[in-house]
Parts: sequence; C-alpha cells; structure tokens
Amino acid sequence: MSAFGTNVIHVKRYFVQTDCYTTTFCNSCTRIENLPCELQRNFTLMRDLDNRTEEKKGEIDKLAEEYIANVKNLASEQRVEHLQKIQNAYSKCKEFSDDKVQLAMQTYEMVDKHIRRLDADLARFENELKEKLEVSYDSTEGRGLKKNDVRGLREKRGSRGRGRKGSDEDSPRKKKMKNSPDLSDALLPMQPSDVLDMPVDPNEPTYCLCHQVSYGEMIGCDNPDCPIEWFHFACVDLATKPKGKWFCPRCTQDRKKK
Repeated sequence: MSAFGTNVIHVKRYFVQTDCYTTTFCNSCTRIENLPCELQRNFTLMRDLDNRTEEKKGEIDKLAEEYIANVKNLASEQRVEHLQKIQNAYSKCKEFSDDKVQLAMQTYEMVDKHIRRLDADLARFENELKEKLEVSYDSTEGRGLKKNDVRGLREKRGSRGRGRKGSDEDSPRKKKMKNSPDLSDALLPMQPSDVLDMPVDPNEPTYCLCHQVSYGEMIGCDNPDCPIEWFHFACVDLATKPKGKWFCPRCTQDRKKK
C-alpha cells in the first residue's frame, strides 16, 4: 500500500476515534439533564416552607393580640397555656427555617457535585484526545515511509545537511509544523485525577468539628453564640434530626459548667 493510502487509513481511524470520544463526552453531559428538575423540586419545597412560615407568623401575631387583649381576664393556667401556644408556633417557624437552610445546602452540594463531575469528564476527554492525536500522528509518520525511503532520505539529508545546524531544518514536516499550530499542544494537559482532587472553592466557609465544607445532612446548634453553628450528622453521631432544641458537644459542655 502506498504512503498516501496508509495516511488516509490513519486519518479515517483518527476521526472515528475522535467521534467515539465525542460521543462519550456527550453521554457524560446527559448526566446533568435531570439537574433542572431537581433544582425546581428543591426550590418548590423552599417556597412551600416560606409559605408555611408566613402562615405561622400570622398565627403568632393573632395569638399575641388575643393574649394582650385578654391577659387581665385570663387565669394563671390559661395564661401559661396561651403562651405555650405562642412558643410552639415560634418553634415551628424555626423548624421550617432550619429545613430551608438544610435544603439550600443540599442544593448547593448537588450543583457543585455535577460541576466537578463535568470538569472531570472534560479533562479526561481532552487528555485521551491528546494522547490519541499524538499516537495517530506518530503512526502516520512512521508507517507512511518505507525502509528504503527512510534510508534514502537519511542519505540525502547527510549529503545536503553538512554544515547546517541540524537535520530538523531540512525536514518539510518540521518546517510545516513550525508555521502551523500544534493541535495537541492546544489541548489542556490536565489529568482527570487533577480535577477529581481539585479543592473546593477556597472562599467557601467550613463548618463542624471536622472543619470541612457543607455536605450531606447537617444540623444547627441552638446556641446563638456557637462559633461553629452547623455540624454534619455523622460527626455528632446523629442519624435523624432530634426533636426540640439541640446543642453541639462543645456548647453542651459549656452549659454544664455554668
């Protein structure tokens, strides 16, 4: 087979490989197709929590007005009962707010996970494409010339290239490559592991006793002066959200000392 025919075969093979990698990358992109639906669901839940909070706030205002208007005529037990209703309504509002914050953190984590996965797939695709491009080009160059042609080319270079800086200056391919951009160099040399190990945004705040960013289910300490505020369930040995107020281990120790 002639050198031209060999080159055509390798070019076709290269484009077939490139098309396969493009298809693989496009398939990875389909992973985020459900993201808008998931975001819409979370935002709908957050809006519902807002509406329920507003309803409770209206209930609190109504209970407070009734209490102020009738406090003089209420017995001691009735006052305690009325105040307990107001307190329960406030607790419910706080529960809705905590759920909304938790949902917002889960939404952030979900979007961040999809972005990091897409970055990893993109880096893997670019790295594989670069490697295949280099292998295909080397194979085309090596197989496109017969041994006799290579020997004759070397002899010609040896007879004509004496006194020059190097044989690279005599190579038409080298001259062409100097005048045209290298496609392989235009691709990012980033390895997939570099993206997978890429740190989270350094400006993102850290929480919990482990000093890590927010992920999974978290719970807020009911101490308004808690320096950490939010904790991962696993780090504080929780499987579900406890009822009533919850204090972190440090704040619990401080409360016992007092």
